Amino acid sequence: MTALAAPRAPGRVLAWCLALRPWSFTISLAPILAGTSLAVLDGHSARLELALAALIASVLIHAGTNLQNDVGDFRRGADGSGRIGPPRATTEGWLTASHVQGAVVLCFALAFIPGAYLVVQGGWPIVAIGLASVLAGAVYTAGPRPVAYSGWGEAFVILFFGLVAVGGMYYLHAGTISATALLAGAALGALAAAVLVVNNLRDIDSDRRIGKNTLAVRCGVRFTLIEYAFLLLTPFALVLALAQHEARVGLLAPLLLLPWAVRLYLRVRRTPSGAWLNGALASTAKLGLVFAILLSVGSTA
Repeated sequence: MTALAAPRAPGRVLAWCLALRPWSFTISLAPILAGTSLAVLDGHSARLELALAALIASVLIHAGTNLQNDVGDFRRGADGSGRIGPPRATTEGWLTASHVQGAVVLCFALAFIPGAYLVVQGGWPIVAIGLASVLAGAVYTAGPRPVAYSGWGEAFVILFFGLVAVGGMYYLHAGTISATALLAGAALGALAAAVLVVNNLRDIDSDRRIGKNTLAVRCGVRFTLIEYAFLLLTPFALVLALAQHEARVGLLAPLLLLPWAVRLYLRVRRTPSGAWLNGALASTAKLGLVFAILLSVGSTA
């Protein structure tokens, strides 16, 4: 991610890339993989067209959320001097707030195209999931009480990037929900929330200055490190429960990543500040994607 830090005056393509943050889309891909593979494990046929439509819709909503975050933080003065994360396109003046806000609306509107197909396949529960996801993306850094400023960011991520995403994908294949999908959703949601925790730890001082009351700001560095450890390690306990529930040894494959998770936590605990946390954030996101891949592979073993 540090390689994406822009020069002083990037071209418009790079500016939009910085605003969209496409490297974060792995968080949307992981639950699609897991939900599909677990449905197959439970005896349902894989439907790649459903997975593709869900992925397009998820990425568009994720992109709209990232853009709203970029312009929303700009309007609240959250990305001023002292920021050590990647530069924000709107704050730097590389893109205008009106253009970014227009792109937010476009992303959310386009998400309704694959979403309509998913509704035809899954019915009213998918309507509820889609509308809730778009609304959640819109209010994450918008409105009078944005989620990102309230300390509820981690819960938001666990719910929408974990339980809802995996559960919704499973439901599209199976027409029902299962304990398998909920366990996997909780695991992937926790790893996605761990990415946010690193982000909030990195920005704790600048967030505190502008009144962005993340959980890190409210509870301090020590609590945030404990939270990070909990979110990194709990998914491995959930994998044990998942493998036992399904009586499938292959589902233990993500346990191979436990040393990576422990090393990552220990590095963050030793140095819980500084620009190097950009790399820790990227590594945490990669861990979540590889976890989902191994879970998917293990479900077929």
